[in-house]
Amino acid sequence: MLRPGVRLALDWGDARIGVAACDPAATLAYPVRTVQVRGNEDAAIGEILLLVEEYGPLLEVVMGLPRTLKGKEGPAAQKMRRRAAVFRRRLDPGTGLRLVDERMTTAAATRDLHAAGRNTRAQRSVIDQAAAVAILEYALSVERSTGGPAGEAVPPPDQGDPR
Repeated sequence: MLRPGVRLALDWGDARIGVAACDPAATLAYPVRTVQVRGNEDAAIGEILLLVEEYGPLLEVVMGLPRTLKGKEGPAAQKMRRRAAVFRRRLDPGTGLRLVDERMTTAAATRDLHAAGRNTRAQRSVIDQAAAVAILEYALSVERSTGGPAGEAVPPPDQGDPR
């Protein structure tokens, strides 16, 4: 059983952040936009917070956690945990934030867009949005099958370690 509520998903890279959302019934995930980081994560977070406000009230924001193919956490996952902690401090405490395994989402998004005849090399921002959709679809699928939210919660700063 899915918890009702809008969710946003973020495929957060060094250059761009793909953003996706789902409807309040959590049945359909769709691309929203791509936020340019341009070396300024603080400005990018500000743009994401505007989207959170626009799509609110949100049940939660889901961020992709890049694990290795063997499920281990390397430098990219540690960087994402740091980004999640910074984002959590600026996010309303009533909005959930979860880290969800994103293995292969960008590769799958690229493959799917290529199969649909899209020039993926020229449309990287579209790939980022499609990867965010894949992250959100995965999170919703896990919740449908287990009855609980996917991934791990990132608690507000005063509630301890997110693991």
